[in-house]
Amino acid sequence: MGQINWQSQALVNREMDGKKRFELGEGDVIPFIEYIQNNQNIIFLTHTEVPQSLEGNGLGSLIVSKTLEYIRKKGFKMAPLCPFVAAYLKKHPEDASGILAPGYSIA
Repeated sequence: MGQINWQSQALVNREMDGKKRFELGEGDVIPFIEYIQNNQNIIFLTHTEVPQSLEGNGLGSLIVSKTLEYIRKKGFKMAPLCPFVAAYLKKHPEDASGILAPGYSIA
């Protein structure tokens, strides 16, 4: 298998077995973020996972960035319940601008 250009991979919004998640790339070994969406279009980002074979390549940060971009374009709000997402936002607070759900902060 050739080298994958992860930057050019599209974010896929998928629902499987009642679970919702954003995925980056296709196949069996992909980074993803699980989420819950309520009726007020608040997306609760609950878990980020990068397969061990892909760790250390910045894919966790890349999928968080692409997910936040998706949420912004849809006009939704988000709640960063996942520790990885929260840590990302502490390093990049500008990425949360205008999309943090009421009652949530990144301080």
